Amino acid sequence: MEIEKTLFDNLQEFFGFDTFKGDQEAIITNILQKKDTFVIMPTGGGKSICYQLPALMSEGTAIVISPLIALMKNQVDQLRAFGGHDSIAHFLNSSLNKSEIAKVKQDVLNGATKLLYVAPESLSKPDNVEFLKQITVSFVAVDEAHCISEWGHDFRPEYRKIRQVINGIGDNIPIIALTATATPKVQSDIRKNLQMNDATLFKSSFNRGNLYYEVRPKRNVVKEIVRFIKNNAGKTGIIYCLSRKKVEEIAEVLNLNGIKALPYHAGLDAKTRADTQDKFLMEDVEVIVATIAFGMGIDKPDVRFVIHHDIPKSMEGYYQETGRAGRDGGEGVCVAFYSEKDIEKLTKFMKDKPVSEREIGTQILKEVIDYSESAVCRRKQILHYFGENFDETGCDSMCDNCRSQKTYFEADQSLLQILKFISEQGEKFDDHHVINVMMGQNNQPVSAYKHDEHPLFGTGKSLGVIYWKSVLRQAVLGNFFEKDIDHYGLLMLTPIGRRYIENPYTLKFLLNKPIDAADDDGHDDANQGTGVLDAELLKMLKELRKKIAKAKALPPFVIFQDPSLEEMCSHYPINLDELKQIHGVGSGKALKFGAQFVELIKNYVAENDIDRPQDLVIKSTANKSAIKVSIIQNIDRKIGLEDIAASKGMTYEAMLKEVESIVNSGTRLNIGYFVDEMIDQDRQDEVYDYFKCAEVDSIDGALHDLGDDEYTFEEIQLMRIKFMSELGN
Repeated sequence: MEIEKTLFDNLQEFFGFDTFKGDQEAIITNILQKKDTFVIMPTGGGKSICYQLPALMSEGTAIVISPLIALMKNQVDQLRAFGGHDSIAHFLNSSLNKSEIAKVKQDVLNGATKLLYVAPESLSKPDNVEFLKQITVSFVAVDEAHCISEWGHDFRPEYRKIRQVINGIGDNIPIIALTATATPKVQSDIRKNLQMNDATLFKSSFNRGNLYYEVRPKRNVVKEIVRFIKNNAGKTGIIYCLSRKKVEEIAEVLNLNGIKALPYHAGLDAKTRADTQDKFLMEDVEVIVATIAFGMGIDKPDVRFVIHHDIPKSMEGYYQETGRAGRDGGEGVCVAFYSEKDIEKLTKFMKDKPVSEREIGTQILKEVIDYSESAVCRRKQILHYFGENFDETGCDSMCDNCRSQKTYFEADQSLLQILKFISEQGEKFDDHHVINVMMGQNNQPVSAYKHDEHPLFGTGKSLGVIYWKSVLRQAVLGNFFEKDIDHYGLLMLTPIGRRYIENPYTLKFLLNKPIDAADDDGHDDANQGTGVLDAELLKMLKELRKKIAKAKALPPFVIFQDPSLEEMCSHYPINLDELKQIHGVGSGKALKFGAQFVELIKNYVAENDIDRPQDLVIKSTANKSAIKVSIIQNIDRKIGLEDIAASKGMTYEAMLKEVESIVNSGTRLNIGYFVDEMIDQDRQDEVYDYFKCAEVDSIDGALHDLGDDEYTFEEIQLMRIKFMSELGN
């Protein structure tokens, strides 16, 4: 009773809470009784209080092992705010200089510090081990404990040395291990490695009832993401990408489309990353586009959506990243884009790894594929992965599969065939092998076991791969099989499976939905329009262009080129911001020539009662933007185009194309210095005068009229760029 009173008093005093959440009280009591404690609690469940409060209440200093500097700093700042003085909590890591390290150690030796956060690398340094031997350690908390296991999504070899170091610091030091994501296999690894087999286990449900899960085929992904965010204006979110390049590209696309976004990845310097996190917390930006490096050190309760541009490498990663949405219990929408091409890329990444790592990675990836392709309740699949059985009626339509129309099939005969096959053949095969047998795919493992001669070989071909994947996936989810992940994911019969062989009963399974293939690089070229042109509007726009051209004594193509007008006839931009989104327009041209065009389109839309497409052209040229900026800067410095091309690893022809694209979008470039070097003044004048009178801007037409023995294609192109820049922009 005394402990209980003290607990609540301290909870109120330090953290301002009146009640504990879930198992927090029992966990803290267990730690205060100096017992080893193993806590598995989902993101947002309140793990940190489980070790912070007993540390504040115990004699000595608690050592908290944490993998991320950002996470340590965040927690130390919070504790200092609660505790009233800076000495109450410190971190010891590579970000500190010598005098800062000395100050930390002095505070700890003086007994003023109740929590000392260390990275696993810092913990094992000999001078730190010697220092920690001098103090009273109340307990050791191992945060993100899944990092111990190669089967965890964020394996860190340094974590495997923690037990050895603790043994070197002192005897009988209690340990609390904490993680938000641990499959039964990872749990076993943590216990074994930290030598805490007698630890009390506290495992909360992994179900996050407020999160909505959805997987979409990866088509038009850039457009889908922009449309989603625009439909959720005012809400903050995170977009995860696998590569730094894609992070930069998507962040730029969002900004081009009026969405405040910043990139975040390990290639940025520490100050930029910290500033980005702060801007996100302070809501100066709406969206962070990040690699998985982002989010572990941030505690923002009101993230409303998490989008995976690329499917993650593991279910643990997916669960932890989606878990950053709706931590306050409010709305949290989790959308992942899936394509087989992404899986091929992830598989290629593993090719150079050692065999054991590759086998583990392949099995982990198979779970992600099964999850993405399955028609079963997403929540049921996630929870099953973490060893938790769940009745899908409890999902309450909080996933796309539970909301969509379902196709059921009689599965009892197929399931019985597979169960008997595995039983007879000695539980030596994974799901892929079984599918190959049923489909009649005679590869090396199938023929090696003479399964090409088995009565079942090829008997299921007419039903198709999707059918057999559906059967096997739901057989595992229904606990008829278990996957032995220590042995290549082999299918092992469970007591439920054995009973089914003896007493089969009618069973219906869901048929997986076919996943549509992604186009090209998983996103559309959003500048290509819809392919449906409004011929009447196009005629009116061309007449307006001709009128403006005549008034300004310019050729019509200098105002806007035909592809730009055609795109206007698909997307109907009715203000300058929308006009800027049209390919080949840009800010310069929109301001110079745009007003009359948007006025005409606006009136035309109103008069003809046209239902405009909501997803107006989405600019997706972000991957080239950095190159364009660099080209403009180099031209300002009067560097030759051939030299710029060489420095960018481009051909001269490709460089001219880039420069032309910049000019056509309305940016004025002074390339006179380069043209003067390449073409005599008289010849320049001749080409310039030709384009002044030309109806169209065709280079082939100019070569024909001026003589292709007089000029090269590149010279005419260069002069056309100069002409467009000086007269059009």
